Amino acid sequence: MNGTDEIRDFSWITSILPHRYPMLMVDRVLEIEPKKKIIAIKNVTANEEFFNGHFPGSPVMPGVLLVEGMAQAAGILVLHDDPRRAEKLLFFMSIDRARFRRPVVPGDQIRYEVEMLRMRPRHCKLSGRALVDGQVAAEAICSSALVDR
Repeated sequence: MNGTDEIRDFSWITSILPHRYPMLMVDRVLEIEPKKKIIAIKNVTANEEFFNGHFPGSPVMPGVLLVEGMAQAAGILVLHDDPRRAEKLLFFMSIDRARFRRPVVPGDQIRYEVEMLRMRPRHCKLSGRALVDGQVAAEAICSSALVDR
């Protein structure tokens, strides 16, 4: 799928990722180049569970959830065309060079841009960015292990 093909929706995403509410951080996939890159979005709403405690009166999305969203987009990139994806999970091995540049608040739409740096049968390394209105909110390089469920 590329920028001119159909958009991948919530049902398609949940057929790939095991995550569910409140931990699912990807709402839609806009573009995917198998084993190369993915562009996905998350609509941030005021009723997200984490805003109850982070921070009352001044809601800010936790940075770790921005990294989690990048990782979930990466999971879709790695698993979407694997015929055995129902038997696999992708676990973090490392998070490097994580930087948080701006707060994400209710009403924002996050655009995850993730690129594959290296792919091996049981290990991958990816570079991700979370953008809001074209500005980088967070970025990181993540390594993950592909394991059996």
